[in-house]
Amino acid sequence: MIRFLLAICTAVGLAGIAPPAEAADAATGAVAQPDSLQRAVQAGRLRIGYANEAPFAYMDSRAGRLTGEAPEIARVILGRLGVGEVEGVLTEFGALIPGLLAGRFDMIAAGMYVLPDRCHQIAFSNPTYGVGDGFLQRTDSPRELHGYADVAADPAARVGVVVGAVQNDYAARAGVPPSQVVVFPDVVSAVEGVVAGRADVYAATALTLNYVLTKVPDWQIDKVARFVQPTENGEAVRGYGAFGFRKGDVALREAFDRELAQFIGTPAHQRLVEPFGFTGAELPGDVSAAQLCGQAPAPVADPS
Repeated sequence: MIRFLLAICTAVGLAGIAPPAEAADAATGAVAQPDSLQRAVQAGRLRIGYANEAPFAYMDSRAGRLTGEAPEIARVILGRLGVGEVEGVLTEFGALIPGLLAGRFDMIAAGMYVLPDRCHQIAFSNPTYGVGDGFLQRTDSPRELHGYADVAADPAARVGVVVGAVQNDYAARAGVPPSQVVVFPDVVSAVEGVVAGRADVYAATALTLNYVLTKVPDWQIDKVARFVQPTENGEAVRGYGAFGFRKGDVALREAFDRELAQFIGTPAHQRLVEPFGFTGAELPGDVSAAQLCGQAPAPVADPS
């Protein structure tokens, strides 16, 4: 029943266009293709990979529409570039990068965090949001788990994560052994896992958890209070989500970034993403993909 209430259980990828003849680059695994922007403009559509994680990208089964923060932004930006339609390809989160490199789709629109190890494989747009994490648990849970360190300290505790998500890395860095990490294929399965007792908490972005709770208000689950954010180099980690591209699709990525810079933070942008729980607090500021990939210095904080 929770799958119905989340309204994302019947997600199916929209039919994809058969890709053109491709040749794999033995060194990178990338696929050599004609310029994706030119092909998309000519075809009037572009294939995007998504992983069915609300509020970032999911199929609204009632409306029959691929929606969420990333697909809606993609429609606006691609429309400005002369591409009138996006075509969704449903993929497990952990298979998004392989699917992009294999040519199943031409862009990842899933709210994917920009991380250095991912930057070795694909190129990213500049980020569209920045956000922290949280835990979801049953309201009758006897365990006091306020962060990854608490899970590591309790050998009987289990944390649920979505396959390929950065929360798996956060858990490992905090000392949580693999035996205490329950990996689920998607958000819906992870929430069901907590409800069924297969995991004590589900770790995800705060935005994901907020969205889940709006869809299942009568279920006995809630966000963990006083959550302790994971840290890196002594500072709380803030994840930044962006669109992913093949490294060879330079024209598409650069054109997308140019239009993105003119859109993010505008009233039109904030009206577009507000229904998905995004506010001004989630704006990425001056953080760039190059900085997140470790290719450029971080912006100097304003002393005021």
